Amino acid sequence: MDMFALTEDVESLEQLLSGTEGLARLDILMRLAWFLCQRNQVRQQEILHEIAQLLPQLAESDLKQRYQLRLDIIDCHRAWLASHLQEGQALADAALAKAQQLNLPCEICDAQFVLAQVMADLGQLSACFDLLLAARDLAASSGDVIRAEVFELEYACWMVMSDVAKAEQGWGARYMVEHLELPAGVLAVARNFAALVHFKHGNFGSSATHFVYAYEAAISVGSTRRAILSANNVGYSFARLNDHQAALEWKQRGLDLARQSEWPASIGAALTQIAETLRQLGQLPAAREMINEAVQVMSPLANARNYAIALGTSADLALEELDYSAALATFSVLEARAAALKHVDFKMDALRGQAHALSWIGEPMQALQAGRAALELAQQQNDRYHEIEALKVLADIHSRHKLDGPSDIGSTSPTLYYLQLALKVAAQIEGYSIPPELLDALAREFYRLHLPVQAYNTSLQAIHAREKRHSQQATNRAIAMQVRYQTERTRAEGAYHRQLAAAEARRAATLQETSKTLERLSAIGQEITAQLDTRKVFQTLYRHVQGLLDVNGFAVYLAEPDGLALARSFGMEAGQPLPIGRVMLANMDATSARCAREKRDLVVALDPQSPAQLPGTMQNRTALFAPLMIGERLLGVMAVQSLKDGAFAERERNLFRSLCAYGAIALDNAHAYQQLQETQTQLVEQEKLVALGSLVAGVAHDLNTPLGNSLIIASALQLKTLAMDEKMQGQTMRAAELQEYLSDAEEASMLIVRGLRNAAELVNSFKQVAVDRTAAHRRVFDLQQTCNEIIATLMSQIRPTGHEINLSVPAGITMNSYPGPFGQVISDFISNALVHAFEDGSKGRMRLSAKLDGAGHVIIEFSDNGCGIAPQNLSRIFDPFFTTKMGQGGNGLGLSISYNIVTSLLQGRISVVSTLGQGTVFTLDIPQITKEQRKDLEVPEHSDYEVGDFHTSATIHR
Repeated sequence: MDMFALTEDVESLEQLLSGTEGLARLDILMRLAWFLCQRNQVRQQEILHEIAQLLPQLAESDLKQRYQLRLDIIDCHRAWLASHLQEGQALADAALAKAQQLNLPCEICDAQFVLAQVMADLGQLSACFDLLLAARDLAASSGDVIRAEVFELEYACWMVMSDVAKAEQGWGARYMVEHLELPAGVLAVARNFAALVHFKHGNFGSSATHFVYAYEAAISVGSTRRAILSANNVGYSFARLNDHQAALEWKQRGLDLARQSEWPASIGAALTQIAETLRQLGQLPAAREMINEAVQVMSPLANARNYAIALGTSADLALEELDYSAALATFSVLEARAAALKHVDFKMDALRGQAHALSWIGEPMQALQAGRAALELAQQQNDRYHEIEALKVLADIHSRHKLDGPSDIGSTSPTLYYLQLALKVAAQIEGYSIPPELLDALAREFYRLHLPVQAYNTSLQAIHAREKRHSQQATNRAIAMQVRYQTERTRAEGAYHRQLAAAEARRAATLQETSKTLERLSAIGQEITAQLDTRKVFQTLYRHVQGLLDVNGFAVYLAEPDGLALARSFGMEAGQPLPIGRVMLANMDATSARCAREKRDLVVALDPQSPAQLPGTMQNRTALFAPLMIGERLLGVMAVQSLKDGAFAERERNLFRSLCAYGAIALDNAHAYQQLQETQTQLVEQEKLVALGSLVAGVAHDLNTPLGNSLIIASALQLKTLAMDEKMQGQTMRAAELQEYLSDAEEASMLIVRGLRNAAELVNSFKQVAVDRTAAHRRVFDLQQTCNEIIATLMSQIRPTGHEINLSVPAGITMNSYPGPFGQVISDFISNALVHAFEDGSKGRMRLSAKLDGAGHVIIEFSDNGCGIAPQNLSRIFDPFFTTKMGQGGNGLGLSISYNIVTSLLQGRISVVSTLGQGTVFTLDIPQITKEQRKDLEVPEHSDYEVGDFHTSATIHR
């Protein structure tokens, strides 16, 4: 697994993913999930969800273990970015142990790197350094040059913060150059190293330039957290150059990225940087608002260096706000953090700040103690900048309070002593400009000591220093402008060269694409024409048209035998099936009908506000229609639609014409092949007999109850009658006994009659259904009555399961068709639901409904609220011998037979819609009168039956 990927590489993976199915997607998904860690976490979650569904399907193997480990490392990365540091450490430790157990060097390195980032945020820098060096060594020994160099550079950047001279000596010769030829992921860290070194040396123009390059390289490889850090540091460099406008622009850029990411560490660092610039500009209320939010956001990162920086900024701001108590408290917290981190620079800042605050709140002795401690620490570290700041604070303390100075200064004023010592230290710093504020303080002390000549001369020096500062500020602004100009020019030149390269690449790609397109069309044509099943032809065409064109909707209209209408036999929009429908060829508003009449392809610019917009369809913008022709014979029309304007130019039309030619040949072959399927017809007849046998058994079971009950009651009545006869012969009968006998005889007779009547009705229903099943006779029948009879004969199968079935068929729908085959289709639907839909043992509901569509057709729906059909099985359920219960009693013929009955004998259409966990709906579109009877009866055609196209109000482009 590569450590980084350019943005264009990620886009290529997304395109490759769209044309891949099944487990073949898994490797692409894993790479995308890794490369999107800091790019797009919403998209990453979608990918991780799909991986979670696919990974269990992969057989147990080393590859599966590696994939799972990579997911664990991604989870560590998530926890680190979200500042869930304890969770991140636990996850990273577990992932590292697992990677070491499996001996996977790449995964070991990545786990160590993420753990190093976590340890850095926890303030455990020693552990962070150990992990970085271990990862570097393992990557180098494994031949992973990029990872080895990145880990080395990360370590080098940390070394700059503690010892810039040592860092420059170790890595400067390689990375402190203007033109680095490195992969973008490595370049982002290398530029950051160079920028930090220049910053430490005070070369703020160079540091800004290198930080800009680091930012752009990080953006290109999706290292968003590094990009945020680089943007903040660009702003910090511009602030040192007194270009506060540029500083705020870059710091705002970093904050915008950080807020989009929602990562606390990045948001807090960006807020701190902006607050510091606002403080320097004197915008104290705005700075306070920013730094308070930064401290609050980074509270989970109390051990991190960035949190300490935020504390220092907050404390310095409190000094300027004259809130010395708050400043003292914050500097005290900073001192504790400095001790935990072992960062001396923070401790010097904390002691200097405490001395300043204590002096102003009237604690001179404590202030003096803190100031001296800050001075001693700076002298130990040979840090002259912090030494000057400590001397200035000590001088200020003695000017405010009458305190004894050091024992070796004699009668000299302590304030004068510390100020002169500060000037002496400043003179030792090469290129250091003495601050005019220091000279002003010294002049005031000379004046207080009645030394006017020294006071006057020092005041002149202060004026000169102030002029020099203004000149230096102007120089710094000029440097900042030059850096911005050079950066923009370099960026523009880079964009121009990239455009030239892209144009040349497009030209070469066009030539290559033409060759590949021809090869691909040839392969597609072979695949399409090899299909001998109409539905498979539709599905193959749909799959390939999606790969060749920008398509949202697809439909195939087949010419009906009478040549008067087109039937939409297959339709998909946005991955969902479209309803069944018809278009009359005489319809002047339907583009599909016009295409069939004129026998040529048509491009249509669609009007989204058109009243012809079909309910339930999407607002497409462009449509393309082409006829399906065999010579001069019209088979139908094929149509595609796109959500884009002008989606089908001449190239797309040529491709579509080729697909239509292949599709016409394939459909014609499939129609011819249907005439050769005698074997399947025999299987259909055998299945009818099996179904009838099952029906007989069910009816016999249902007859047992009323007949058995009638037999028992009749036997009891017979015995009671014999007993009464004996009493009458013996002349012992009483009037009360005769009355009781008559009452029992009347009740028994009623029960016997009721039971025999139920049995007779069941037998009559069975006789009608059995006759219809065994002989496919056409006759006129009432749809409601026939459906009642079918359900009555199947109640013996439904009742024991505890499921229920509801009938919603209005009275008065008369059919002139084949009730027997129709009954077999409904029986197959019910049996299929009982076997497949309610596998979890829940009590299910089924519903059979029907309605007239106003055009001589009946729409019949059978639905259940069961478990639904898996998407990969939905297109195969009508295939012969396809079943999910093979070896468990299923033979895969039921729905295949139903499909053949509906599309051939009943002369209708059948479709299915199903969603996992939400049930299944089968829809039949059957003519009330078969075509044999249509010639003898005049059936009016109604315009509201015509489905039209997706849109019909359009502008035609020839």
